[in-house]
Amino acid sequence: MIEVIGPGFLSIIVDCGRQGHGYIGVPSSRELDRLACAMARHLVDIPGDAPLLEVMGNDLRLRFLQEMTFAITGAKVKATLDEEPLHPWSAIHAGKGTVLKVAEVLEGLRYYIGFSGIVDVEPVMGSCTTNLECTFGGFHGRPLMKGDRIALRDIREPAEFAIVPDRMIPSMREPHLIRVIAGPEVGYFAPASVRFFGNRKEAALFNATSRLNRTGIRLEGNPLEFRNDVEQSIISEGLLPGTIQVPPDGCPIIGLAERTIGGYARLATVADVDMDRLAQIKPRDSVILSSIDIDEAERLWRARRDALSFYCKKQ
Repeated sequence: MIEVIGPGFLSIIVDCGRQGHGYIGVPSSRELDRLACAMARHLVDIPGDAPLLEVMGNDLRLRFLQEMTFAITGAKVKATLDEEPLHPWSAIHAGKGTVLKVAEVLEGLRYYIGFSGIVDVEPVMGSCTTNLECTFGGFHGRPLMKGDRIALRDIREPAEFAIVPDRMIPSMREPHLIRVIAGPEVGYFAPASVRFFGNRKEAALFNATSRLNRTGIRLEGNPLEFRNDVEQSIISEGLLPGTIQVPPDGCPIIGLAERTIGGYARLATVADVDMDRLAQIKPRDSVILSSIDIDEAERLWRARRDALSFYCKKQ
């Protein structure tokens, strides 16, 4: 069991998400940085769909009421265990009564903590992830608070205490290059606004605003211009994570994991290989949208998947 001494900001339980319920308006609410979560699970030797903690912000403090192993991945952080500095992206042994403190996020936005036991919460619609809007799943459907106790079952030591090499840890510094594939309504926009889709040497530069959460990332910059002969909205249709919609003001919104439908023009879809990077974009960070085609997007995704698989098999 783990006691929450200081909850940080928006600390929630997440897993791979609720799949197959979008048709009734229930989003996946999945973990946002899948690479970081896969590495955390690998380090503590738990199943690939086991729940983890997703945290934003400074001053998270957890007391381990049982001996176990844990790992911190995702955003680069300054952390200690009983005031002794520790190495994120590695397996770390915690004795009974020790206190983990994440004092500061140094790079990125969200970090993940995995434990060498299964977070014991009740699944809802086949998943333990937290849906904050509907207040179900995770820990009573809400962020963690001071005094909460998180139960774990099947605690055991991992076979090896591994460290993820630096080459496997992605950069989370700005500018964030986000590769995109043209969307169904890309033709709604004036050619000068979306010329980066036809010219690989072009790109669109924006900044993330403070309107940023698990639902999406609103961007600001030079607004995209709609053509005069089109409507500036569409009949609401289904959305997938990574869909970039553009409301009438011309400022794109990158969708994440908490919506299933939308009525704004769909400019583009983020290539799967760059979806995890969206989890690490902070307010005011610069974001570069660059166009690729589906074949290149699939090649990039396969290359990253194969590299992760190869690393995990070698350990």
